[in-house]
Amino acid sequence: MTADPPRQIPAHRVDLLSERRHDHALVIPVINEGGRIRAQLARVAAASLPVDVIVADGGSTDGSLDLPYLQEQGVRALLTKTGPGKLSAQLRMAYAWCLDEGYEGIITIDGNGKDNVEAVAQFVTKLREGYDYVQGSRYARGGKAENTPLERTIGNRLIHAPILSLAGRRWFTDTTNGFRAYSRRYLVDPRVQPFREVFSAYELLFYLTARAGQLGYRVCEIGVRRSYPVGEAVPTKITGAGAKWGVIKQLLSAASGRLNPR
Repeated sequence: MTADPPRQIPAHRVDLLSERRHDHALVIPVINEGGRIRAQLARVAAASLPVDVIVADGGSTDGSLDLPYLQEQGVRALLTKTGPGKLSAQLRMAYAWCLDEGYEGIITIDGNGKDNVEAVAQFVTKLREGYDYVQGSRYARGGKAENTPLERTIGNRLIHAPILSLAGRRWFTDTTNGFRAYSRRYLVDPRVQPFREVFSAYELLFYLTARAGQLGYRVCEIGVRRSYPVGEAVPTKITGAGAKWGVIKQLLSAASGRLNPR
């Protein structure tokens, strides 16, 4: 049997703030979200969720992630990426660390404050029920889409979700939503190998959606609320025609199998 290739993890720094208390981790990727991430962490702390909170920073410079504040909000660890890559590199860093720490499942939520953090408990329940990939959806029963830009709705419902649904052999309605969960057994499966440098931007999110169904893992959607602010700029890192075309190319790479292990 051929040994799995070594994990490719970006260089990073770990600030450990407390010991492990739960079997599941909540990973929050973030970069320069200012007051949005602070308000979100406060809501997470107030919700008393059954998870340890791990902040995966892409290199924030706005002072929003100073350690005393994170410790006050009950954050277990701040992982700061110092090597190359964007969102997928942050996730590779955080997921590898969580697996090394022994977590049985990982929930991910964006750090821009658009999602209802209280739903994290529902993801944990689904993981405990034996699901391996749980996708949050604003369009599923119990979900709610608030002030979603029309362009986002069209792109998600008519392009992104149908393509990944076909690739993953399971119907999804909200595949651009970063609110999701994975089981340990899915992430460590040698047929998955998420810790590769090919995953740098948004590829890892799309790939893990398609790969779960292809390998026959138990998948489901749950309803979540995603709220866009009124009268403010859309909180997103995807701006400009070039960035949007880049997302489409990453989507097609994941759906076509080009990102699958060889």
